[in-house]
Amino acid sequence: MTSFPDESDYTVPVAVCHISELQETKMREVVLNEDTRVLLVNHNGRLRALGGSCPHRGAPLHKGVLSSGRVRCPWHGACFDLETGDIENFPGLDSLPCHQVAVDFEGQVLVRAKRSDLGKNSRIKEMVVRHCRDQKCFVVVGGGPSGAVCVETLRQEGFTGRLILVCRERYLPYDRVEIMNSQNKSIDQLCFRDAEFYRDHNIEVRLGVSAQKLDTRQQELHCSNGRVLQYDKIYLATGSSAVRPDIPGIGLANVKTIRDISDARSILNMVNTKSTVVCLGSSFMAVEAAAHLVSKAGSVTLVGRQHIPFKSNLGEKIGQRILQLLEDNGVLVRMNSGITRILGNSYGKVKGVELVDKSWIPCDLLILGTGCKCNTGFLHDSDVLINPNGSVDVNDFLETNVRHVFAGGDIANAHILGGHKDRVNISHYGLAQYHGRVAAMNMCGHIKKLEATPFFYTVIFGKAFRCAGYGSYREVIVDGSLEDLQFVAYFVDKKNVVAAVASCGRDPVVAKFAELISQGKGLCRCQIEDPKTRNKWHSLITP
Repeated sequence: MTSFPDESDYTVPVAVCHISELQETKMREVVLNEDTRVLLVNHNGRLRALGGSCPHRGAPLHKGVLSSGRVRCPWHGACFDLETGDIENFPGLDSLPCHQVAVDFEGQVLVRAKRSDLGKNSRIKEMVVRHCRDQKCFVVVGGGPSGAVCVETLRQEGFTGRLILVCRERYLPYDRVEIMNSQNKSIDQLCFRDAEFYRDHNIEVRLGVSAQKLDTRQQELHCSNGRVLQYDKIYLATGSSAVRPDIPGIGLANVKTIRDISDARSILNMVNTKSTVVCLGSSFMAVEAAAHLVSKAGSVTLVGRQHIPFKSNLGEKIGQRILQLLEDNGVLVRMNSGITRILGNSYGKVKGVELVDKSWIPCDLLILGTGCKCNTGFLHDSDVLINPNGSVDVNDFLETNVRHVFAGGDIANAHILGGHKDRVNISHYGLAQYHGRVAAMNMCGHIKKLEATPFFYTVIFGKAFRCAGYGSYREVIVDGSLEDLQFVAYFVDKKNVVAAVASCGRDPVVAKFAELISQGKGLCRCQIEDPKTRNKWHSLITP
C-alpha cells in the first residue's frame, strides 16, 4: 500500500477504480470530477496519472500508444513522458499535468490533483528567467511553429541569456493549421501565447521584421528594419513561400495563395454564395481549400495535372477515393488538366481560367496550391551551404556546415527514422515543431540527436486521413474498406519494406507504426500480406 504526502494545495483523494481493473502495460481513462478526466497508466509495476486528453486537439490519450516510458497521441502522434508529462514530440506546445496516485489497503486506486489543475488538460513546462550576468545572445529567425517551440524550449532547457525571436509577420506565433477556420476568431485566439507570456519569460519578439542577410563570420543578422543583431548562436526557421507559376494573368487581382493568416482572411472575406472559385493543384493545400470553401461559395472547381490528388503521397486507390469524396460533396473536378491562361476583366480582376484543352471556366477567385519554395535567399554569401531546391543540409543535431548556425522546419534537409538513409526536405507542421525542440536542446549544450518519424494528417469533409513514414513505394496493400473510409494502407518499397502506413477511421494504427519506427524497428511485406495475421505486428512495440 502507498500513501500521499500531506499537501494542502491538492484535492482530497478520489477512488477511481480497483487495481485489478488496470493490468500491467495498460491504460484507461478515469473520472476525477465532472471537469477532469485522467489518464491512468500501469507501466513497469508503477501507476501514473496524467491529463487524459492531448493538449493539441483533445484526443483521448487512453486510446493512444503506450511505449517505453511515454504515451503517443492516437490522432496526430504527439508524445508525452509518463514520468513528467512533458511533451517530447509534436504537434502541440503544452505538456500534460501530472497527478498524485496511490493504492489503499483495499486495492482502490486513489488519485488527487492540484486544485489549479482541475479542469485542465495542459501545462506549460517550467522556464528559467533571464540573468543579467549571462551575456550570451541567441537569435531565432522565424515566427512559425518551429521558431515558437525553439524559444520556449531554450528557456525550458536553462538558457538564461538574451533571447530574440524575429517574426516576418505582424503577429505573434499562431496556429497556422487553423487559418481557414479563422473567420470568426480574433488573431489573439489563434496565437499560441499572448504578449505577456513573452514579456514574462524575457523573450524579445520583433514583429514585422524579416532576415535580409546573415554574416556568419561576424555572427550578425541584418534585418529588414535596418537593425543588426549580434548572436552567439542562431536558429533559422524561416519556412517557405508559395510558388506562383508562370501563367499569363498570374498578376491579376483575386489570384491568391494560402500561407498565412492574411491570405486566409483575404480569401474568406471574398467568398460568398455567388462566388465561382477555382483551386489549382493536386496538393493538400489545394484540396483542403476546395473542401473548405465548397459550402460557402456558389461553385468550387479543383483543377489538377494528375488524374487523382495525392497520388505520390497516398497512392492510386486512396487518391481515387478522395476524389470521389470531393465529388460527393459538391466539388467539381477537372483532373489531367491545368491552367494555361488566366483571363481578366476591365478592373484587373480574374474572370475565368483557360484549361489545357482550350475550354475555360468562369472564375472570380483563383487559389494556387502549386507548391512552395524555401525562404533562404538571405543566406547567399553567408557560408551556409544551400541546396538547389533552397534547403539547407543539417547534421543529426540540426547544425549547418557553419558552427553555431542551426536550421530546421521547412528549410532543413535532415535525416529521419525509418530506413531512409539520405537527408530529406519535408514540410510537416509537427516535424517543424520537433526540429525547434531538438535545435534548442543542442544550442543549450544538451546533446539531443534528431530522431524524427514524419507524421502527416489532414481532414477532408470530416474524414481524418493520417500517414506516418516516408519514402518511395511500388505497392500499396489496403486492409479494410476504402468505400466506407475505414482502412489501413501499407506502402511497400522495392525491397519489400513498409515505408509508410496511412489510415482513415482506424486509429491508432498510424500512431503505432510511428512508435514502431521510433524504436528502431520496421515492417516487411511478409508481416502484413496475410489478412488473418496482419495485425500481429502491433505486438512488436516495446511497452
